[in-house]
Amino acid sequence: MTDPQIILTYSRGRGIVAIPHGTRYKAAHQLLTSCGFREDESGVHHLPDGEPDLARDRVASLVRLSKFYRAEVTTGSRQFIGDTAGDIAALLPGEWKARVEIYSNPHWQEDLVPWLWDSGELARVVRHERVPCAAALTDTASETTLLLIERPDREAGYLVGALSPEFFEEGHGDRHAPPGIAVLGSAASAARAITDHYLPAYRRAVHDRRLACVAEALDRIRTEHDDQSTGTAPEHDDIGAPVPEERTARLPGRVWEEFRSVLRHAPPLLDRCRSSAPEGSPEDRVLARLVDALVDVESLDGGTSSKPPVPDAPLRSAVDTWLTHGETFLRRARAAAPPTRPDTPAIAPPPRPHPPGHPTPRR
Repeated sequence: MTDPQIILTYSRGRGIVAIPHGTRYKAAHQLLTSCGFREDESGVHHLPDGEPDLARDRVASLVRLSKFYRAEVTTGSRQFIGDTAGDIAALLPGEWKARVEIYSNPHWQEDLVPWLWDSGELARVVRHERVPCAAALTDTASETTLLLIERPDREAGYLVGALSPEFFEEGHGDRHAPPGIAVLGSAASAARAITDHYLPAYRRAVHDRRLACVAEALDRIRTEHDDQSTGTAPEHDDIGAPVPEERTARLPGRVWEEFRSVLRHAPPLLDRCRSSAPEGSPEDRVLARLVDALVDVESLDGGTSSKPPVPDAPLRSAVDTWLTHGETFLRRARAAAPPTRPDTPAIAPPPRPHPPGHPTPRR
């Protein structure tokens, strides 16, 4: 549909709100502005709350002028998604913040797809159906970000999934991505489902993905290491020139690129492994050596350079340590995977009011 489109709904804190969208969303924006709607920093247009007569007149003007703009004005059947997200964020464990995401231009929604870390209905809906707006819920401690959208063609309910963590970059199509969940319209029931089911599955998926990154990096490093040990390292560069002897004695840049993946993903896994290993045990000592190897390399340049740090000896020592003890680490990391059930009790739903004339049960 190419005509301007506007969705009207109601927000507790903003009054009547409007969301312009479609390929001609700019015309919808102009129409709302001409009818007295104000745009906030999130891209939501709203009328001043507390003035019902003025709001009624401006909505009537919007409906009347929409015929001249050939705009389609619809009324949402649910409360403003920003209110729902804020209510859910307040009930989740920890400190969560909610913000509204507006995808007025369909291309903005397409730009979201690569960052979805979801293998369920949420990813399918965002890829194939129109989603004019959503809400992002972010845990300020872990920087976990969830995406909340209205479930299409339903009277009630939402879909919740994750955006890819920053340390994974893009997440679309990742086999480790957890499936999102459908939640009811009640903030209490939605928060309980997210706490009891989704967040544990998400944490497990992050653990498994990090573990896979380290395991794959170690496999590729071992291949490069074996090539050098057996004398099969390349003697010529990409244009056929002989590789100087001092360069063949150094670890190739590919090893550093792979070891950067170990530097990025292994530390939180090591923290979890060491918390479950008996202090002073052989495995604890091995894990401590792996930690020290990472610290030695990070102290050279912080692990941010695209080239192997100088001098080469500490990097070679760290790589040798990880190749020697990598299997012990992987075994411990698999055993230390987080549970898929929460460690804390689920949030209790608010008490239901009793019908008039019925006694309140004693506790």
